[in-house]
Amino acid sequence: MSLSLDLKDLDVLTSNAKQIQDDVLKEILTLNANTEYLQRFLHGSSDKDLFKKNVPVVSYDDVRPYIERVANGERSDVISGGPITRFVRSSGTTGGKQKIFPMNDKYIEMMGYLMALSSLVTSKHFSDNVAEKGKKMGLHYIRTESTTPSGLRVCTALASFFMSDYFKNRPSKCNSEYTSPDQVILCPDINQSVYCHLLCGLSQRDKVVVVNATFAYVVVQAINALQIYWKELCSNIRSGHVSEWITDLECRNSVSSILRGPNPELADVIEQECSHTSWEGIITRLWPRAKYIQCAITGQMTQYIPTLEFYSNKLPIVSSTYGSSECLFGINMDPLSKPQDVSYTFLPNISYVEFLPVDHEGDMNSIVDLVDVKLGCYYEPVITNYFGLHRCLIGDILQVTGFYNDTPQFRFVRRKNMVLSVNVETTTEEDILKAMARATLVLDQSTNLMLTGFTCYADISTFPGHYVFYWELKPKDVNYVFELDENVLAECCYALEESFDAPYKLGSKDGLIGALEIRVVQQGTFDSLMEYFISQGGSITQYKTPLCIKSSEALAVLENKVLAQFYSKKKPCSCDL
Repeated sequence: MSLSLDLKDLDVLTSNAKQIQDDVLKEILTLNANTEYLQRFLHGSSDKDLFKKNVPVVSYDDVRPYIERVANGERSDVISGGPITRFVRSSGTTGGKQKIFPMNDKYIEMMGYLMALSSLVTSKHFSDNVAEKGKKMGLHYIRTESTTPSGLRVCTALASFFMSDYFKNRPSKCNSEYTSPDQVILCPDINQSVYCHLLCGLSQRDKVVVVNATFAYVVVQAINALQIYWKELCSNIRSGHVSEWITDLECRNSVSSILRGPNPELADVIEQECSHTSWEGIITRLWPRAKYIQCAITGQMTQYIPTLEFYSNKLPIVSSTYGSSECLFGINMDPLSKPQDVSYTFLPNISYVEFLPVDHEGDMNSIVDLVDVKLGCYYEPVITNYFGLHRCLIGDILQVTGFYNDTPQFRFVRRKNMVLSVNVETTTEEDILKAMARATLVLDQSTNLMLTGFTCYADISTFPGHYVFYWELKPKDVNYVFELDENVLAECCYALEESFDAPYKLGSKDGLIGALEIRVVQQGTFDSLMEYFISQGGSITQYKTPLCIKSSEALAVLENKVLAQFYSKKKPCSCDL
């Protein structure tokens, strides 16, 4: 399908969603019907009815062997009729496990199309045209890529985009739409990249009209870095020289060209703002022309809304696009909607998308097409893309909130099976129980104490956020003097962290996830917690201690009975991804 970039075309797309979806499926099946994966179901046919009848709905684990075969060097046509030139690595938000997905330059083109179309929609809602009137302070980073055994690149979707020729040769590059040069985005050292983004943004503070990042926590991370480095940043601006610890030469040289010599007056202004006792409104004080913050704020990112509002004097937070490693989906047609009201209009010309009702109870025949979803109902997307995924569940739960012409709009509700998250990691109920088994083994082997109750929550009141576990302990021996051994409890914290998966450990290593904490509570605390839930209408015969606390009132019950707090004294081992 063509990817025409015009708001007039958006009305055509959304008014003809059914036909366009059928055309997209026909194109995908014509391309992929003779692959090894689809051949056994379709025998070379591109018929939609046969596709729906014969091709099963699958999870990633079902198609992983085929993906791994291509990653290990077999031909692309194991799964895709087109060439597989790289792999996208997920953040690990499906069951907390990282995955890789096949892709090629068409995916990059689609991503650029989605971003550009979203930008056109957003510009309609703000009086100034960003490209003509100002710049985005884009807080974008890449992580060093890895390769498959066959030598194909593996990295995140955004890293693939920023390293692509599509991005490097973009027409808007001539207008310097970002305050930072590309060399800062592409710097492999995230600490140097963060610092240089801030330095470039501060040195051009009068030009910044948008603060832009992929996720809300990235903006919070940048403000946290600013609190650490503002004096040094002011010194760089005052002198016109970049700090010596910025050793990436391409990054350093490009930032030096932005500074253009000493600017003591600007340094004084920034120093005055950062010297205030309170940092409330620091974003608008440092960048007074900023009109909005652009970042993903739905799903698990909603927890950062209060923090962003505090730092920005409640600037609008625009959550522009919705996508995943598996597929790109749609855009926010109402950028000024409140974060809790954000919905995304699915674009029918990117992939073929079906929807499985959340209450399907195993009935796969209940799957419906894009245009057949029902208002108010909850679904999990089932995607078929150009690159080898066919009827694959992605693990997001969405609710239909309305229609834009004939095309449905969806609100992101949650990740399936998610329990804890402070960054982009997902820690499931299964992960927590396995970790607790390991930690209580340490407790059992080292003390005369036993665990009588536990729960946990993700504390994001400080940055970086961290996991808090509430433990109620009592002696195994009634005559045993109740004592808490700091070293043992610290070792229990470490055992919990060491049990979690790669995204958690990577976030911990990068300083995006803080040290896990165990708070030991008074004996009887979990009885009090049960009494609270029963007072709210629960039944004692059905009560189960919640694995993860969501209620602030329930959290207060626990907090009022904390005896002691313990942290791990060492970092969990990071692993190669």
